[in-house]
Amino acid sequence: MFAQLATFAWTAPSIDYHALAPEIIVAATLVVLVLVDAFTGENSRWATSSIAGVGLLAALIPVVSLAYNGTERVLFGGAYVVDDYALVLKALFLLSAYVVILLSTNYIAEGDYYEGEYYQLILASVLGMMVMTSARDLISIFVALELISIPAYMLAAWRKRDAKSNEAGLKYYLMGVFASAILLYGMSLIFGITGSTLLVEIGPKLGDAISSQPIVTLGIVFVIIGFGFKVSAVPFHTWAPDVYEGAPTPVTSFLAVASKAAGFVALMNILFIGFYGRDDVYGPLIWVLAAVTMTFGNLVALRQTNIVRMLAYSGIAQAGYILAPLAVAGTSLAVGGEALRSVVLYLLIYAAMNLGAFAVVIAVARKTRSASITSFAGLFQYAPALTVAMTVFLFALAGIPPAGGWFAKLEIFRALTSAGTSGGYILATIVGINSVIAFGYYGRLIRVMWMDDAPDGDVAPIRVPVALKAAVVLTVGVTVIVGVFPGLLTHFTDPITLFSLAR
Repeated sequence: MFAQLATFAWTAPSIDYHALAPEIIVAATLVVLVLVDAFTGENSRWATSSIAGVGLLAALIPVVSLAYNGTERVLFGGAYVVDDYALVLKALFLLSAYVVILLSTNYIAEGDYYEGEYYQLILASVLGMMVMTSARDLISIFVALELISIPAYMLAAWRKRDAKSNEAGLKYYLMGVFASAILLYGMSLIFGITGSTLLVEIGPKLGDAISSQPIVTLGIVFVIIGFGFKVSAVPFHTWAPDVYEGAPTPVTSFLAVASKAAGFVALMNILFIGFYGRDDVYGPLIWVLAAVTMTFGNLVALRQTNIVRMLAYSGIAQAGYILAPLAVAGTSLAVGGEALRSVVLYLLIYAAMNLGAFAVVIAVARKTRSASITSFAGLFQYAPALTVAMTVFLFALAGIPPAGGWFAKLEIFRALTSAGTSGGYILATIVGINSVIAFGYYGRLIRVMWMDDAPDGDVAPIRVPVALKAAVVLTVGVTVIVGVFPGLLTHFTDPITLFSLAR
């Protein structure tokens, strides 16, 4: 026996460290933050935000070098793929997280918060998002999703002495666990039918005639419902408004942009590779989810008096817009490619305009100490730059040129109409009607900022910290430039094709 063991040769798996470099850098930065937090005093922890920001920007270097190299890299037997699709989304998550760090720097330092742990949790969640972009296996997708979600639960309850924050964290945790259970049950059904967790192996097996049994439909429906919770699609949205209102505002921006985008990335990975042959099951379900989500979100947003809740319901409506192209993605390979690119493009533009809107909310709240829409009254009288920036973001969210949101909406319309089906045309019409409805609440806030008088005649200027000012300038610049020169963004999204996903 021992002789046999002595002759046993173990071969280490070949690992492409260049392909994993972005994740390694983020993980290393996380370790550094833990050490700094453990071995320095409270007075030295101001450096944690700088370390986190530098680490996120450093992780962009291998992302750029991998994109320049242009070689598609497949690791761990096809369970992990680094291609143009993954690299664009990794860059999105890194830059979004960097903006969140800028929003958080003064907010966290000036409040009663644990600074070190805050940035550690942000980076842990970002690491999960980066893994999600390359995950092509049910197990790795689920692990990445939990790595994203568990830090987010704690971040939502970061204001320990605030009852609303504690309620937000608890509600987010309970709903998240419920969603994960449904998702995991759906995945287990898919695994039981196909005998594989690799998406490239699941796709052909689900497409066979033998797989047209009710248990397959049930598995697909459960998986989509699980992700419906993650992206706050109606009727699985109930956690979002309360969590967004109760969480610290920088955390709200992180959940509304990066965390939601990660849910869509996971959903796209599964739909385009694992479920692509079963659009007869997921197509009608996503069609209904998209139509109901955008309509409900916009109608309820009209009634909101709190700007964070208004942006929460606006985000729900935006989730409906993003879901819309996925409903027709299975029509053909060409339509699927168009749908994929339109969703990725929308996520990129959505990140800039939504993070920017939250940056202005944080800046104004430094003076008003309120999130009421009426607290924005007369903003132009004492903060004209912030008023112009917020107007740009609201125009972008409404899809009005020249702000970047118009091009994102155009791509959604293009993907829906390219299907050439009655369902695609009807859904495009619903998107158009909802875009008009949405301007009702965006326009109301614009009117309040530009035309109303400041409360109590208080026109003292707002002192905006440098980091927060940089976040506003960065996001408004991206929103305007993309709106005027959309080709700058399509240069990165055009190489993304359905064929790179459906390996």
